[in-house]
Amino acid sequence: MTTFLVAFAALLGLVVGSFLNVVVWRVPRGESVVAPPSACPACGHRIRPRDNVPVVSWLLLGGRCRDCRAPISVRYPLVEASTAVLFALVAWWLGTSWALPAFLYLAAVSVALWLIDIDVHRLPDAIVLPSYPVTIVLLAVASWAPDGESDWSALLRAALAAAVLLAFYFVLVVIHPAGMGLGDVKLAGVLGLYLGWVGWSAVVVGAFSAFLLGGVFGLVLMVAGRAGRRTAIPFGPWMLLGAAVGLVAGPSVTDAYLRLL
Repeated sequence: MTTFLVAFAALLGLVVGSFLNVVVWRVPRGESVVAPPSACPACGHRIRPRDNVPVVSWLLLGGRCRDCRAPISVRYPLVEASTAVLFALVAWWLGTSWALPAFLYLAAVSVALWLIDIDVHRLPDAIVLPSYPVTIVLLAVASWAPDGESDWSALLRAALAAAVLLAFYFVLVVIHPAGMGLGDVKLAGVLGLYLGWVGWSAVVVGAFSAFLLGGVFGLVLMVAGRAGRRTAIPFGPWMLLGAAVGLVAGPSVTDAYLRLL
């Protein structure tokens, strides 16, 4: 059952990854993700259905447009394949859980926000704000768990953690507005919902990991001469990566720390 679930999640990830390529390109430009249909940016020809199969079409076409032979960025199949791997890992981690849809949604949103923040240094409201009601509904279903015991305390904890991280990041923006944007504040609330739903140890580890990983990355860039003290570095990707660490390893990291003490 687990093998089938992981395989299905991977296939779903390929499809979602193909859509995320559209989202990453169009949302920062204020364009619709539904219409018009995808087309080659070089010659304007619409992408045929047979040329829109995730990863496979890019390989068969040799990474070029069928009509004008213009090169197609390798980023497209990489996003599709990465989303498939991420979905498979989430399915393997959670198994047949009612929380699976919520965390697959987080995985998809994370891919989109990660790439957009790197591209344009922005976390669009069009993605972040709708994630609040979607996440609350999906986590409510997971808390209800119709095939087992309901755990409404997890949903309450999620709301409290979201409020705490929202307030924390807002204070950081007020203190040092040049170091962080309101997009990071809004994203913090979404991540707080997920981290809080898992537990307070996930919240602490997830929040700390974001600053630790981001700080180490910044120091590496400075040592390598690729950045200075005033260089703007997108923090959204590190918030997302830190949240992943908190979700997966939060309880075990906290237990190890307490044993060490």
